[in-house]
Amino acid sequence: MKIQIQCQLVRIRLDESELTCLLAGQSVENHTALAGAGKWSQTVHLHPQPMVELTGSPQALVIGLPHAPVLALSARLPSREGLLWELSGTEQPLQLQLDVDIRDSRRQRGAPHRVDAPITPAV
Repeated sequence: MKIQIQCQLVRIRLDESELTCLLAGQSVENHTALAGAGKWSQTVHLHPQPMVELTGSPQALVIGLPHAPVLALSARLPSREGLLWELSGTEQPLQLQLDVDIRDSRRQRGAPHRVDAPITPAV
């Protein structure tokens, strides 16, 4: 799991194996030792509620993601389009973005099959 933080955007990027773990009911974790200043960790799991839930602390953040949209994302992989939630509650909303590594998805699932849409006659 890769975490990117910039201003009010937190981006979580998973590989296929981490997505499989989440969908199987397991958590995915990221830990960083801050050179004598303690540890920093993020834990991601799925839950049945329709909204993202942030718990824990800034040093040990726990992110609960809604199961249904993540399952739908899994069904349409490989895709560059991830999921985006906007969380309010502070002066500036926090955006939380979830992506699955497209290169890993293509390796695991193969390239998506292109289907040409039928030509619709102009009326």
